[in-house]
Amino acid sequence: MEIKINSKYPSVHDLRKKAERKIPRFAFEYLDGGCNEDVNLLKNTSDIREVELLPYYLRNHIKSDMKTELFGHTYDAPFGIAPVGLQGLMWPNAPEILAKAAFDHNIPFILSTVTTSSIERIAEITEGQAWFQLYHPTEDSMRDAIIKRADAAGCPVLVILCDVPSFGFRPRDIRNGLAMPPKMSVKNILQIMTKWEWALKTLVHGQPSFETLKPYMPKNLDLKQLGNFMNQTFSGRLNEEKIKPIRDMWKGKLVLKGVANEADAEVAVRLGLDGIIVSNHGGRQLDAGESTIKPLVRIAKEYGDQIKVMMDSGLRSGPDIARTLASGAEFTFMGRSFMYGVAALGSQGGNHTISLLKTELQQVMEQICCENVQDFPKHLITKM
Repeated sequence: MEIKINSKYPSVHDLRKKAERKIPRFAFEYLDGGCNEDVNLLKNTSDIREVELLPYYLRNHIKSDMKTELFGHTYDAPFGIAPVGLQGLMWPNAPEILAKAAFDHNIPFILSTVTTSSIERIAEITEGQAWFQLYHPTEDSMRDAIIKRADAAGCPVLVILCDVPSFGFRPRDIRNGLAMPPKMSVKNILQIMTKWEWALKTLVHGQPSFETLKPYMPKNLDLKQLGNFMNQTFSGRLNEEKIKPIRDMWKGKLVLKGVANEADAEVAVRLGLDGIIVSNHGGRQLDAGESTIKPLVRIAKEYGDQIKVMMDSGLRSGPDIARTLASGAEFTFMGRSFMYGVAALGSQGGNHTISLLKTELQQVMEQICCENVQDFPKHLITKM
Protein backbone atom coordinates (compact mmCIF):
# COMPACT_ATOMS: atom_id res chain seq x y z
CA MET A 1 0.00 0.00 0.00
CA GLU A 2 1.41 3.37 -1.02
CA ILE A 3 2.15 5.68 1.89
CA LYS A 4 0.18 8.91 1.56
CA ILE A 5 0.09 11.55 4.29
CA ASN A 6 -1.95 14.75 4.33
CA SER A 7 0.72 17.34 5.15
CA LYS A 8 -1.81 19.47 7.06
CA TYR A 9 -2.06 16.77 9.73
CA PRO A 10 1.44 15.36 10.38
CA SER A 11 0.62 14.01 13.86
CA VAL A 12 -2.18 12.31 15.76
CA HIS A 13 -2.37 15.47 17.88
CA ASP A 14 -3.24 17.45 14.74
CA LEU A 15 -5.93 14.91 13.87
CA ARG A 16 -7.36 15.17 17.36
CA LYS A 17 -7.65 18.96 17.11
CA LYS A 18 -9.34 18.68 13.71
CA ALA A 19 -11.73 16.00 15.00
CA GLU A 20 -12.74 18.22 17.90
CA ARG A 21 -13.71 20.98 15.47
CA LYS A 22 -15.53 18.66 13.08
CA ILE A 23 -17.86 16.49 15.15
CA PRO A 24 -20.46 17.32 17.84
CA ARG A 25 -19.04 17.83 21.29
CA PHE A 26 -20.95 14.89 22.80
CA ALA A 27 -19.40 12.56 20.18
CA PHE A 28 -15.90 13.98 20.64
CA GLU A 29 -16.08 13.76 24.43
CA TYR A 30 -17.28 10.17 24.22
CA LEU A 31 -14.22 9.36 22.10
CA ASP A 32 -11.69 11.51 23.92
CA GLY A 33 -12.57 11.09 27.57
CA GLY A 34 -11.59 8.64 30.26
CA CYS A 35 -13.39 7.86 33.50
CA ASN A 36 -13.72 9.91 36.68
CA GLU A 37 -10.91 12.56 36.60
CA ASP A 38 -8.97 11.16 33.59
CA VAL A 39 -5.96 10.34 35.77
CA ASN A 40 -5.23 6.98 34.17
CA LEU A 41 -6.06 8.25 30.70
CA LEU A 42 -3.24 10.78 30.98
CA LYS A 43 -0.84 8.41 32.77
CA ASN A 44 -1.12 5.86 29.99
CA THR A 45 0.62 8.11 27.50
CA SER A 46 2.93 9.98 29.87
CA ASP A 47 4.33 6.75 31.34
CA ILE A 48 4.96 5.29 27.88
CA ARG A 49 6.95 8.43 27.11
CA GLU A 50 9.20 7.86 30.08
CA VAL A 51 10.72 4.97 28.10
CA GLU A 52 13.98 5.87 26.35
CA LEU A 53 15.66 4.15 23.40
CA LEU A 54 19.37 3.78 22.68
CA PRO A 55 20.57 4.66 19.15
CA TYR A 56 23.66 3.20 17.47
CA TYR A 57 25.12 5.54 14.87
CA LEU A 58 28.33 3.83 13.76
CA ARG A 59 26.96 0.37 13.02
CA ASN A 60 26.48 -0.85 9.48
CA HIS A 61 22.80 -0.64 8.60
CA ILE A 62 21.13 -1.50 5.31
CA LYS A 63 17.41 -1.17 6.07
CA SER A 64 14.74 -1.53 8.75
CA ASP A 65 11.81 -3.87 8.26
CA MET A 66 8.50 -3.40 10.13
CA LYS A 67 6.95 -6.68 9.01
CA THR A 68 5.76 -8.74 11.97
CA GLU A 69 4.55 -12.34 12.16
CA LEU A 70 1.60 -12.86 14.48
CA PHE A 71 -0.58 -15.96 14.73
CA GLY A 72 0.66 -17.31 11.42
CA HIS A 73 0.11 -14.10 9.43
CA THR A 74 2.84 -11.65 8.47
CA TYR A 75 1.57 -8.09 8.93
CA ASP A 76 3.20 -5.06 7.33
CA ALA A 77 3.57 -3.25 10.65
CA PRO A 78 3.55 -4.18 14.37
CA PHE A 79 0.35 -2.31 15.17
CA GLY A 80 -3.35 -2.77 14.58
CA ILE A 81 -6.67 -1.04 15.08
CA ALA A 82 -8.16 -1.71 18.51
CA PRO A 83 -11.89 -2.29 19.04
CA VAL A 84 -13.93 0.84 19.75
CA GLY A 85 -17.60 0.90 20.66
CA LEU A 86 -20.16 3.12 18.90
CA GLN A 87 -17.71 4.10 16.14
CA GLY A 88 -20.52 5.29 13.88
CA LEU A 89 -21.44 7.89 16.49
CA MET A 90 -18.06 9.60 16.04
CA TRP A 91 -18.15 9.37 12.25
CA PRO A 92 -20.71 7.67 10.02
CA ASN A 93 -19.48 4.37 8.56
CA ALA A 94 -16.28 4.58 10.64
CA PRO A 95 -15.85 0.80 11.18
CA GLU A 96 -16.01 0.12 7.46
CA ILE A 97 -13.59 2.95 6.66
CA LEU A 98 -11.06 1.63 9.16
CA ALA A 99 -11.54 -2.03 8.27
CA LYS A 100 -10.89 -1.26 4.59
CA ALA A 101 -7.80 0.81 5.43
CA ALA A 102 -6.45 -1.94 7.69
CA PHE A 103 -6.99 -4.54 4.98
CA ASP A 104 -5.28 -2.37 2.35
CA HIS A 105 -2.29 -1.78 4.65
CA ASN A 106 -2.18 -5.40 5.87
CA ILE A 107 -2.61 -4.68 9.57
CA PRO A 108 -5.22 -6.25 11.89
CA PHE A 109 -8.58 -4.63 12.57
CA ILE A 110 -10.57 -5.72 15.64
CA LEU A 111 -14.34 -5.28 15.52
CA SER A 112 -16.14 -4.62 18.81
CA THR A 113 -19.38 -6.38 19.72
CA VAL A 114 -20.88 -2.96 20.53
CA THR A 115 -19.81 -0.98 17.48
CA THR A 116 -21.95 -0.01 14.52
CA SER A 117 -21.10 -2.54 11.78
CA SER A 118 -21.86 -6.23 11.75
CA ILE A 119 -19.42 -9.12 11.87
CA GLU A 120 -20.52 -10.20 8.42
CA ARG A 121 -20.07 -6.78 6.79
CA ILE A 122 -16.56 -6.28 8.20
CA ALA A 123 -15.60 -9.84 7.23
CA GLU A 124 -16.72 -9.07 3.68
CA ILE A 125 -14.58 -5.90 3.54
CA THR A 126 -11.49 -7.63 4.96
CA GLU A 127 -11.93 -10.98 3.16
CA GLY A 128 -12.28 -12.71 6.51
CA GLN A 129 -9.11 -11.24 8.04
CA ALA A 130 -10.69 -9.03 10.72
CA TRP A 131 -10.51 -10.09 14.35
CA PHE A 132 -13.60 -9.97 16.58
CA GLN A 133 -13.83 -8.81 20.19
CA LEU A 134 -16.52 -10.43 22.31
CA TYR A 135 -18.26 -8.60 25.13
CA HIS A 136 -19.34 -11.66 27.11
CA PRO A 137 -23.16 -11.75 27.25
CA THR A 138 -25.08 -12.87 30.31
CA GLU A 139 -26.84 -15.59 28.32
CA ASP A 140 -24.72 -18.48 27.03
CA SER A 141 -27.03 -18.92 24.05
CA MET A 142 -26.21 -15.42 22.79
CA ARG A 143 -22.51 -16.01 23.42
CA ASP A 144 -22.58 -19.20 21.38
CA ALA A 145 -24.57 -17.60 18.56
CA ILE A 146 -22.16 -14.67 18.23
CA ILE A 147 -19.10 -16.94 18.34
CA LYS A 148 -20.59 -19.15 15.62
CA ARG A 149 -21.16 -16.07 13.45
CA ALA A 150 -17.54 -14.98 13.92
CA ASP A 151 -16.38 -18.46 12.96
CA ALA A 152 -18.65 -18.56 9.90
CA ALA A 153 -17.32 -15.15 8.84
CA GLY A 154 -13.77 -16.52 8.89
CA CYS A 155 -12.42 -14.40 11.74
CA PRO A 156 -8.96 -15.81 12.53
CA VAL A 157 -8.75 -14.40 16.07
CA LEU A 158 -11.38 -14.08 18.78
CA VAL A 159 -10.64 -11.52 21.50
CA ILE A 160 -12.43 -11.89 24.85
CA LEU A 161 -12.82 -8.69 26.84
CA CYS A 162 -12.28 -9.00 30.60
CA ASP A 163 -11.92 -5.43 31.91
CA VAL A 164 -15.57 -4.30 31.86
CA PRO A 165 -17.24 -6.04 34.84
CA SER A 166 -19.12 -2.74 35.22
CA PHE A 167 -19.56 0.26 32.94
CA GLY A 168 -17.03 3.00 33.70
CA PHE A 169 -18.16 6.17 35.49
CA ARG A 170 -17.63 8.85 32.82
CA PRO A 171 -18.80 12.32 33.85
CA ARG A 172 -18.72 13.77 30.33
CA ASP A 173 -20.95 11.03 28.95
CA ILE A 174 -23.36 11.41 31.86
CA ARG A 175 -23.64 15.15 31.24
CA ASN A 176 -24.07 14.55 27.50
CA GLY A 177 -26.74 11.88 27.93
CA LEU A 178 -24.53 9.09 26.57
CA ALA A 179 -24.72 6.98 29.69
CA MET A 180 -27.16 4.07 29.81
CA PRO A 181 -29.96 4.74 29.08
CA PRO A 182 -28.91 7.34 26.48
CA LYS A 183 -30.91 10.43 25.63
CA MET A 184 -30.77 13.21 23.06
CA SER A 185 -31.03 16.62 24.71
CA VAL A 186 -31.74 20.02 23.20
CA LYS A 187 -28.08 20.86 23.84
CA ASN A 188 -26.93 17.87 21.79
CA ILE A 189 -29.31 18.73 18.96
CA LEU A 190 -27.90 22.27 18.84
CA GLN A 191 -24.38 20.82 18.65
CA ILE A 192 -25.41 18.68 15.67
CA MET A 193 -26.79 21.72 13.84
CA THR A 194 -23.35 23.36 13.87
CA LYS A 195 -21.58 20.30 12.41
CA TRP A 196 -23.26 20.16 9.02
CA GLU A 197 -20.97 17.59 7.36
CA TRP A 198 -21.31 15.13 10.25
CA ALA A 199 -25.07 15.71 10.33
CA LEU A 200 -25.47 15.24 6.56
CA LYS A 201 -23.43 12.03 6.44
CA THR A 202 -25.27 10.67 9.49
CA LEU A 203 -28.55 11.41 7.74
CA VAL A 204 -27.34 9.52 4.65
CA HIS A 205 -26.03 6.51 6.57
CA GLY A 206 -28.79 6.48 9.16
CA GLN A 207 -28.73 6.57 12.95
CA PRO A 208 -25.90 4.36 14.27
CA SER A 209 -27.02 1.12 15.90
CA PHE A 210 -25.48 -2.04 17.34
CA GLU A 211 -25.51 -4.00 14.07
CA THR A 212 -24.00 -7.22 15.42
CA LEU A 213 -26.53 -7.32 18.27
CA LYS A 214 -29.64 -6.58 16.18
CA PRO A 215 -30.73 -10.23 15.85
CA TYR A 216 -30.91 -10.54 19.65
CA MET A 217 -32.64 -7.24 20.42
CA PRO A 218 -36.41 -6.78 20.73
CA LYS A 219 -37.87 -4.68 17.93
CA ASN A 220 -38.61 -0.96 18.23
CA LEU A 221 -36.84 -0.29 21.51
CA ASP A 222 -37.01 3.28 22.76
CA LEU A 223 -33.86 4.77 24.29
CA LYS A 224 -34.72 3.77 27.85
CA GLN A 225 -35.50 0.20 26.77
CA LEU A 226 -32.24 0.06 24.80
CA GLY A 227 -30.31 1.12 27.90
CA ASN A 228 -32.01 -1.54 29.99
CA PHE A 229 -31.29 -4.17 27.33
CA MET A 230 -27.57 -3.33 27.26
CA ASN A 231 -27.29 -3.31 31.06
CA GLN A 232 -29.05 -6.66 31.37
CA THR A 233 -27.24 -8.29 28.43
CA PHE A 234 -23.68 -7.40 29.42
CA SER A 235 -23.72 -7.42 33.21
CA GLY A 236 -21.39 -9.72 35.07
CA ARG A 237 -17.73 -10.55 35.52
CA LEU A 238 -15.62 -12.79 33.30
CA ASN A 239 -13.95 -15.72 35.06
CA GLU A 240 -12.22 -19.02 34.34
CA GLU A 241 -15.51 -20.95 34.16
CA LYS A 242 -16.77 -18.60 31.44
CA ILE A 243 -13.54 -18.74 29.44
CA LYS A 244 -13.22 -22.55 29.36
CA PRO A 245 -16.25 -23.23 27.12
CA ILE A 246 -15.12 -20.49 24.75
CA ARG A 247 -11.70 -22.14 24.48
CA ASP A 248 -13.42 -25.44 23.75
CA MET A 249 -15.72 -23.93 21.13
CA TRP A 250 -13.29 -21.61 19.34
CA LYS A 251 -10.77 -23.43 17.15
CA GLY A 252 -8.94 -20.31 16.00
CA LYS A 253 -6.57 -18.13 18.00
CA LEU A 254 -8.00 -16.89 21.30
CA VAL A 255 -6.83 -13.69 22.99
CA LEU A 256 -7.73 -12.17 26.36
CA LYS A 257 -7.90 -8.36 26.34
CA GLY A 258 -7.79 -6.21 29.46
CA VAL A 259 -5.07 -8.07 31.35
CA ALA A 260 -3.52 -5.78 33.97
CA ASN A 261 -1.55 -8.07 36.27
CA GLU A 262 0.56 -11.22 36.36
CA ALA A 263 -2.13 -13.34 38.06
CA ASP A 264 -4.59 -12.88 35.19
CA ALA A 265 -1.81 -13.49 32.67
CA GLU A 266 -1.05 -16.79 34.41
CA VAL A 267 -4.71 -17.81 34.11
CA ALA A 268 -4.64 -17.08 30.38
CA VAL A 269 -1.56 -19.28 29.97
CA ARG A 270 -3.05 -22.09 32.05
CA LEU A 271 -6.31 -22.08 30.07
CA GLY A 272 -4.43 -22.46 26.80
CA LEU A 273 -5.10 -19.03 25.33
CA ASP A 274 -2.87 -17.88 22.47
CA GLY A 275 -2.37 -14.26 23.45
CA ILE A 276 -3.13 -11.46 25.86
CA ILE A 277 -3.53 -7.74 25.32
CA VAL A 278 -2.32 -5.75 28.31
CA SER A 279 -4.85 -2.92 28.49
CA ASN A 280 -6.84 -0.74 30.86
CA HIS A 281 -9.53 0.06 28.29
CA GLY A 282 -7.87 3.34 27.39
CA GLY A 283 -8.28 4.69 30.92
CA ARG A 284 -12.06 4.42 30.62
CA GLN A 285 -12.74 1.93 33.41
CA LEU A 286 -10.48 2.36 36.46
CA ASP A 287 -8.98 5.76 37.17
CA ALA A 288 -7.04 4.47 40.19
CA GLY A 289 -5.24 1.71 38.28
CA GLU A 290 -1.77 1.45 36.78
CA SER A 291 -0.87 2.73 33.35
CA THR A 292 -0.53 -0.10 30.85
CA ILE A 293 3.23 0.10 30.27
CA LYS A 294 4.03 -0.85 33.89
CA PRO A 295 2.29 -4.25 34.03
CA LEU A 296 3.37 -4.90 30.44
CA VAL A 297 7.03 -4.91 31.47
CA ARG A 298 6.41 -7.38 34.30
CA ILE A 299 4.06 -9.64 32.34
CA ALA A 300 6.30 -9.79 29.25
CA LYS A 301 9.29 -10.70 31.40
CA GLU A 302 7.45 -13.51 33.20
CA TYR A 303 5.18 -14.91 30.48
CA GLY A 304 6.52 -13.62 27.16
CA ASP A 305 8.00 -17.00 26.29
CA GLN A 306 4.68 -18.79 26.94
CA ILE A 307 2.06 -16.58 25.28
CA LYS A 308 1.88 -13.67 22.82
CA VAL A 309 1.97 -10.47 24.87
CA MET A 310 0.49 -7.38 23.21
CA MET A 311 -0.59 -3.95 24.49
CA ASP A 312 -2.98 -1.11 23.86
CA SER A 313 -4.06 2.05 25.75
CA GLY A 314 -2.08 5.29 25.61
CA LEU A 315 -0.16 4.93 22.33
CA ARG A 316 -0.44 8.00 20.10
CA SER A 317 2.55 7.88 17.74
CA GLY A 318 5.24 5.84 16.02
CA PRO A 319 7.71 6.55 18.82
CA ASP A 320 5.10 5.33 21.34
CA ILE A 321 4.81 2.08 19.38
CA ALA A 322 8.61 1.76 19.41
CA ARG A 323 8.79 2.38 23.16
CA THR A 324 6.12 -0.25 23.81
CA LEU A 325 7.80 -2.87 21.63
CA ALA A 326 11.11 -2.17 23.35
CA SER A 327 9.38 -2.69 26.71
CA GLY A 328 8.35 -6.23 25.83
CA ALA A 329 5.20 -6.14 23.72
CA GLU A 330 5.23 -8.27 20.57
CA PHE A 331 2.46 -6.22 18.98
CA THR A 332 0.49 -3.06 19.74
CA PHE A 333 -3.02 -1.72 19.17
CA MET A 334 -4.45 1.78 19.09
CA GLY A 335 -8.07 2.90 19.19
CA ARG A 336 -8.51 6.64 19.69
CA SER A 337 -5.72 7.58 17.26
CA PHE A 338 -7.52 5.98 14.33
CA MET A 339 -10.87 7.40 15.34
CA TYR A 340 -9.34 10.88 15.49
CA GLY A 341 -8.16 10.28 11.93
CA VAL A 342 -11.57 9.26 10.64
CA ALA A 343 -13.40 12.01 12.53
CA ALA A 344 -10.95 14.54 11.09
CA LEU A 345 -10.61 13.29 7.52
CA GLY A 346 -13.61 11.06 6.91
CA SER A 347 -13.06 8.34 4.32
CA GLN A 348 -9.36 9.23 4.03
CA GLY A 349 -8.73 9.15 7.77
CA GLY A 350 -7.86 5.48 8.03
CA ASN A 351 -5.28 5.46 5.25
CA HIS A 352 -3.76 8.71 6.48
CA THR A 353 -3.40 7.61 10.10
CA ILE A 354 -1.91 4.22 9.23
CA SER A 355 0.51 5.86 6.77
CA LEU A 356 1.50 8.44 9.38
CA LEU A 357 2.23 5.83 12.05
CA LYS A 358 4.17 3.65 9.59
CA THR A 359 6.29 6.64 8.57
CA GLU A 360 6.98 7.66 12.16
CA LEU A 361 7.88 4.14 13.22
CA GLN A 362 10.13 3.59 10.20
CA GLN A 363 12.02 6.78 11.04
CA VAL A 364 12.60 5.63 14.63
CA MET A 365 13.90 2.27 13.43
CA GLU A 366 16.29 3.85 10.96
CA GLN A 367 17.44 6.39 13.53
CA ILE A 368 18.34 3.89 16.24
CA CYS A 369 19.70 1.22 13.83
CA CYS A 370 16.96 -1.31 14.54
CA GLU A 371 16.75 -3.82 11.70
CA ASN A 372 13.50 -5.55 12.67
CA VAL A 373 10.73 -5.33 15.24
CA GLN A 374 12.12 -8.19 17.34
CA ASP A 375 15.28 -6.14 17.98
CA PHE A 376 13.55 -3.26 19.76
CA PRO A 377 14.26 -4.61 23.28
CA LYS A 378 17.98 -4.40 22.50
CA HIS A 379 17.54 -0.61 22.30
CA LEU A 380 15.75 -0.19 25.63
CA ILE A 381 17.57 2.00 28.11
CA THR A 382 17.11 0.39 31.52
CA LYS A 383 16.86 3.03 34.20
CA MET A 384 18.67 2.57 37.49
